[in-house]
Amino acid sequence: MNNPTRQTANGAAAPHLVGNYAPVDDEITVNELDVTGALPPELTGWYLRNGPNPREAASAHWFLGDGMVHGIRLDGGRALSYRNRWVRTSTFTDGARLCDERGTLDLTAGVANTHVVRHAGRTLALVESSLPYQLRHEPGHELETAGPYDFGGRLRTAMTAHPKTCPVTGELHFFGYGGLRPPFLTYHRADAQGELTVSRPLDIPAHTMLHDFHLTAGHVVFMDLPAVFDLDLAMSPDGGMPYVWSPGHGARLGVLRRDDPYGAVRWFDIEPCYVFHTLNAHEEAEGRLLVLYAMRYDSLADGVRVTGNATLWRWTIDLATGTVREEQLDDRDAEFPRIDDRLAGLPARLGHATSAPSGDDLGRGGAVHRYDLRDGGVTSHIFSPGRTPGEASFVPADNRPGGPGWLMTLVHDAATGRSDLVLLDADDLPGPPVATIHLPRRVPAGFHGNWLPDIPSHTR
Repeated sequence: MNNPTRQTANGAAAPHLVGNYAPVDDEITVNELDVTGALPPELTGWYLRNGPNPREAASAHWFLGDGMVHGIRLDGGRALSYRNRWVRTSTFTDGARLCDERGTLDLTAGVANTHVVRHAGRTLALVESSLPYQLRHEPGHELETAGPYDFGGRLRTAMTAHPKTCPVTGELHFFGYGGLRPPFLTYHRADAQGELTVSRPLDIPAHTMLHDFHLTAGHVVFMDLPAVFDLDLAMSPDGGMPYVWSPGHGARLGVLRRDDPYGAVRWFDIEPCYVFHTLNAHEEAEGRLLVLYAMRYDSLADGVRVTGNATLWRWTIDLATGTVREEQLDDRDAEFPRIDDRLAGLPARLGHATSAPSGDDLGRGGAVHRYDLRDGGVTSHIFSPGRTPGEASFVPADNRPGGPGWLMTLVHDAATGRSDLVLLDADDLPGPPVATIHLPRRVPAGFHGNWLPDIPSHTR
């Protein structure tokens, strides 16, 4: 692997390429993993986590490294295997390219490094700048790349890395954004069988970075926030993320009715801010109030650099009065919020987010927090010094949405340079881990993942 280290202006290595951000240089498969504690015997499937792992040259920004999916296989109380595979996009196999030979934007070009989800039996690796890439799941070929997936030729934009599945209808809601000319945003919907049924362009005045969105039982809510595309940055030989912080653009929430996907979008102004990740949203007062939860930054710096903390906020949109109430709910610096996904778009009392160690946490590790969105309480699992968790995915223990379950998170141990997959009891978060799976190698810091229970063979 040829992977030179980029340097900052003072000659230091770029922070997104050192420590636990540094890429690993090979793909391995290791069977029969050591476990401390007892894995729940009912868990059979894969925990998959996606993240940047630049292969040939050091990427200019953490967001730009080639995607690598890490998978831990569980079966009836055993940790059967670990494997990691690069997502072999056209950029990975053929080199970086923005356009095909005819000058058309090449939607297969990308790094597929942000999320990994399942819909209609397909496992998809996602990044918001290109098409999804489908991963194989046949025995012996797990996590290998099958190729780009465009919903039978119907998807003609990129796809967000944060689609949302409606637990009532099974529909997948998502969007595509970007480009140098309008439409800068298109809303898409696929039915439970995976057929793309809605592709509706939306009128927004500029190409802004829309990383996530909100879904409720009756509405879709988009966030038009002031991280604005800059062509000069895009053409810069230094690379990096081509966005500037432009508070003069304003910030607003766009509400679209799910039962009228080609109807009018109502826009509601909010204070300038940025949101990478939403927690959940739901409706109250018979659909008159939309209640949105998200991890909110006051601002970003140019090039999409985080300059402050993300904290949990709530927006309440009153569709009758046309007003928005904005409230900060907690002051902890946290990111990667998750809920029990069976409550997506519905009232969910509990949510989770992750904190890395900071200067105020000397002598402590990172933490996973559980927010009670009804009474405002917060409980936390604090890891020991040097141990830093990633996103914590909720794994249900039974068929009751909002019921008991576990949180799965990859944890890096600075002392050993290794990583573990840790299972926490979501209802006893401060308690000791239920189980710790000791992985054969370090898993670099990454983005998002999911627990994917086995699909019955007759549905594949």
